[in-house]
Amino acid sequence: MKSGAVEAFFATLQAANPHPETELIYASTFELLIAVLLSAQATDVGVNKATRRLFAMAPTPARMLKLGEAGVIDCIKTLGLFRSKGKHVMATCQRLLAEHGGQVPPDRDALEALPGVGRKTANVVLNVAFGQPTMAVDTHIFRVANRTGLAPGKTPRAVEEALLRRIPPPYLLHAHHWLILHGRYVCQARQPQCAKCAVRPHCDQGRTA
Repeated sequence: MKSGAVEAFFATLQAANPHPETELIYASTFELLIAVLLSAQATDVGVNKATRRLFAMAPTPARMLKLGEAGVIDCIKTLGLFRSKGKHVMATCQRLLAEHGGQVPPDRDALEALPGVGRKTANVVLNVAFGQPTMAVDTHIFRVANRTGLAPGKTPRAVEEALLRRIPPPYLLHAHHWLILHGRYVCQARQPQCAKCAVRPHCDQGRTA
């Protein structure tokens, strides 16, 4: 994808959805962190169903620890890897209270030091909660970046770095959401909806399809 096409690609996505938001439901930065931690190998819809009950009982790290690992697991048992996720939630809450006064730190290194929090999760929190222009490369973004020619790469980290280089600065803050939503609802893995794709004229594969 040529530079001019990249600009047009994001201008089109912005025009269709000027203020994109995550589809995870949360009421605080702490709840966002836990929701993203739970989202590995799970859909946002599934996470929202699990956290609706969890956050009603435990909206803070202290309340989460009081609920206990068994209580957390009971709320999230519909999600994949729920046992390990329950352990990570407990350990993360302990770390937040012991090292950060119960607050979620706005710092990548501190976030990635939390149990169960990797680069992708940290990037989501930094972007959504703290307004940093990060790029959390999940399966949707990885697919869209490679399929369209926007930022081809063999690994999520390679795609992340390529996207940060190629996306024009005015679009960086919201690019993460635009790409996820585009991959989730239009540029799908098995049946890409090319016929209704607004950015098809700028996509390497779409122009030849």
